Amino acid sequence: MRAAAFAELTGPDGVELIEQEAPEAGPGEAVVEVRACSINRHDLWILQGHSAMIRGEELPFVSGLDPAGLVREAGEGAPVEEGDRVLLCPNQTCGTCDRCREGPENTCESFSLYHGGLAEQALVDADRLIPVPDDLSLAAASALPTAYLTAWHMLKKADVTAGDRVFVPGATGGVGLAGCQLAGVLGAESVGTTTSERKAERLADFADEVVVGRDAGDIVAAAGEGSADAALNHLSGEFTDVCGRVLRTAGTQVVCGRTAGETLDQHSAPFFLSHQAILGSTMGTQPELERLVGMAAEGRFDPLVDRTYPLDETATAFADMEERDAFGKLVVTP
Repeated sequence: MRAAAFAELTGPDGVELIEQEAPEAGPGEAVVEVRACSINRHDLWILQGHSAMIRGEELPFVSGLDPAGLVREAGEGAPVEEGDRVLLCPNQTCGTCDRCREGPENTCESFSLYHGGLAEQALVDADRLIPVPDDLSLAAASALPTAYLTAWHMLKKADVTAGDRVFVPGATGGVGLAGCQLAGVLGAESVGTTTSERKAERLADFADEVVVGRDAGDIVAAAGEGSADAALNHLSGEFTDVCGRVLRTAGTQVVCGRTAGETLDQHSAPFFLSHQAILGSTMGTQPELERLVGMAAEGRFDPLVDRTYPLDETATAFADMEERDAFGKLVVTP
């Protein structure tokens, strides 16, 4: 079987198509014939050599957290059958630590993520497979596990409810766009930012208000200083302070990424004088993902896939992500 592997951690030019032995399902496992796998900033960081989880001696490395497809083989005791339409929840947990027992599962002391979806077949833990209704395409389903699940869990951590105002900087990528859409599902209003006039026109279909600009002061002024109940920050860097300035007193900022910087740059006095909270968040839980699949199948929101790529164009997909040219999710379709 073919896989799009990271042969070198040098960026998109490090992706190579390789041949691997087809996997076989053991007890409790399943082999999925991958029909779609979205890519994420997490994959790109690995490919660029910016992740400590993968080193040169582990190459070639097959990434891909979000495979969706058809069950090709079910091992003994697997709760799926051949031909089932499924989506993988990429969470990997120990199941025995205090955090696993008390929940939520994404706080597991040894929490990690599945990799291997950028291939024609994927060997997975069958208990992590979620049924995909016929009303939801497999490409759309593959957009859900990382971007939409992360955004949903962030909204829940911030206790966002109907009538709240949610500030989303960088709202045209996966998590940002998902945050705007899912805020609407909860009855909240969203304020999304972008640096692109072209993308702003499309963003207006998903966010209640759109702010275009690069200057921090201009963004705060346009979004409304002290106007938001919650902020979804997947950027970090200077946007931590931007979010703090847009938040009201006792507002909550949830951080899940570092696209704009390795640190949280925040002025301390306004932060503590305003009784604000900054919370970290990674992914979400499998029951939350199951709920998102159901809501998407019901038409409560449409997971936005910007474009798809055949397996042999995986490098192009990562180049497009690196250029920040996308609006929504990029999906590889082996």
